[in-house]
Amino acid sequence: MQNRQVLIDNLPEGKLRESDYKIVSSELPDVKHDEVLIKTISFAITAGTRAGLQGSASYAGAPKTGIVMNSTGVGEVVESSIDDYPIGTKVLTQTGWQEYSLQKPQNLTKLREGIDPSLYLGPLGINGLTAYFGLLEVGQPESGETVMVSAAAGSVGHMVGQIAKIKGCKVVGICGNDDKCSKLKDELNFDAAVNYKDSNFRQNLKEATPDGVDIYFDNTGGMILGSALFRLNTGGRIACCGVVSQYDTNTPEPGPKGIPGLLVNKSIRMQGFLVFDFAEKYEEATDNLVRWIDSGQFQVLTDELDGLEEAPRGFVDLLAGGNIGTRIINVIS
Repeated sequence: MQNRQVLIDNLPEGKLRESDYKIVSSELPDVKHDEVLIKTISFAITAGTRAGLQGSASYAGAPKTGIVMNSTGVGEVVESSIDDYPIGTKVLTQTGWQEYSLQKPQNLTKLREGIDPSLYLGPLGINGLTAYFGLLEVGQPESGETVMVSAAAGSVGHMVGQIAKIKGCKVVGICGNDDKCSKLKDELNFDAAVNYKDSNFRQNLKEATPDGVDIYFDNTGGMILGSALFRLNTGGRIACCGVVSQYDTNTPEPGPKGIPGLLVNKSIRMQGFLVFDFAEKYEEATDNLVRWIDSGQFQVLTDELDGLEEAPRGFVDLLAGGNIGTRIINVIS
């Protein structure tokens, strides 16, 4: 039996291209002691993995060609040497862009019974946990405050806004087209949404935040971060999650004006974080997220493509803003 894989063929200069990847077939690996073979069901495509191709994400290691593109996915155990992971067990792991992967038990998370596996690629996976901890632990919102989130229709942003609403906050989303703005307001209950590509963006943002901004959840960096800085209230907090404006280019936007001056003058706290910082609280967060989903307070947005071969196109399109919610590749073999 063969294992189809998507390999990184070229390290991109400038924007990522579909041709930077190639699809190959290889022999399935042998399962040794303390290993399991996972058949991938689906995996998520996220903007943050683009940073790994630049070498700007230290946790991802140095960028390399000739290796499987990394991603978090859900899969099923099809061969096992571990009693705790019998055949048929469904797990969350770093599947990468491939049909099968060999895994150690320390890299596996068992999926809860009765829960759609795809939820572990959105609200119950890295994206949802990033939104949860970035807002609640770093941003520390209080009811009545105004939360602003960039890339608000993306895999993390749309969940940040919903959690903020659950916590009683006013929520303003920033995204790249009017259709996304409408979806945020009409379907996800955002109080306002502003298109950053509109020529009147700064004025529109001012009108959407008449009382200023208390918490800014930053997924983009660049110009949008700069605009947010000038809307932040005294004592405001910035949760730095990602810098998508700098991922898919070799000419990133310069750092915004106002740092450190505005931070000092307004006593603003600006903090970066990684979701792994909060690993000991994953179960508690998952319990809350499941409860919110079951109660209807939290809407799950997924953007699904079928077939491993769709991954390169789906990634390029995502980086251009083509997705709404979590982009998932369903592996069909």
